[in-house]
Amino acid sequence: MLRLEVAADDLLRTRFAVSPLFELGGLLRRLAGLAPLGPFARLRPEYERLRTETELDAVVALHTARYGADFVGPPPAGMQQTAQDDLAAVRATPLDVARREIARALAEGPRVGAAVRETLHANDVVERLARALEAAWTALLAPDWPQLRAICETDVVHRAGRLGEGGWAAAFAGLHRRVRWHDGAIELAAPAQLPGADPGVRTVPSDGTGLLLVPSALIWPGVGAFMDPPWRRALVYPARGVGALWEPAPAGAGALGELVGRSRARLLLALEEPASTTQLAAGLGLAVGAVGDHLAVLRRSGLVRSARAGRSVLYRRTALGDALAAQHSALGSG
Repeated sequence: MLRLEVAADDLLRTRFAVSPLFELGGLLRRLAGLAPLGPFARLRPEYERLRTETELDAVVALHTARYGADFVGPPPAGMQQTAQDDLAAVRATPLDVARREIARALAEGPRVGAAVRETLHANDVVERLARALEAAWTALLAPDWPQLRAICETDVVHRAGRLGEGGWAAAFAGLHRRVRWHDGAIELAAPAQLPGADPGVRTVPSDGTGLLLVPSALIWPGVGAFMDPPWRRALVYPARGVGALWEPAPAGAGALGELVGRSRARLLLALEEPASTTQLAAGLGLAVGAVGDHLAVLRRSGLVRSARAGRSVLYRRTALGDALAAQHSALGSG
């Protein structure tokens, strides 16, 4: 079990963040066969091309069943993090830090080939891996990032609401079944499904810099943590609503679609949690302007309401909207 001690100063500095390259690492694990591939099977041909044309195999070698090198998916700075921000952080990694994490990955993972070993032992290994990551990001994940980011942002809106209602204990609750708040620390139980999981307790003391909470759409096997210097302490957990990625898109919206129109029905069903126009557009693959127009109709009809949260306007269903969505679910998509 891992215990991340959280002092009062930490709570003052704890915040949410998103990590494009951490998501890329999750996708690479799936494409390498370390986790279920699901809807991303369509990316396998492009993945195989990158393996032959770039040094991507060296990146993949740094992701094992129980460990992932932190420097190829470093903790993000905040909610506005971009892939280019992440790549800059990768390129800034001190060589001694990269070598330490590479050595651990090679010790814990399967034997690698001579070409991969040569890359990982090179003096310019950090730059070579950064180039492979950049190529993989562009070809594999960048097209899907708006949808994945919308899922993560919607989760943060939910957690922020829990924080406002019940404090940090409420915000931490429900992050994952292996995570709990106990006696001044976040406790992370070892994943029993992984062979060789350490049954002991490791305590990471508070350093007063706070904790990053990072929702993820592609994390496997469910929750992870950054805990070793020089990286900032961070807890990565599965974002709410990520299950929608693994479900086939509905062909229509059934009777609800006949009543309010298919696009408006999809928007109403998507508002299980509050979301902004931009998040809804990214998640559903609709134009932002069209989403705004549909939401205006739903609001005038008494099915949704809006409220400002910082610089964003968030929409949520009304009681009437909840009733229609519940009736749709009870009847099925038809």
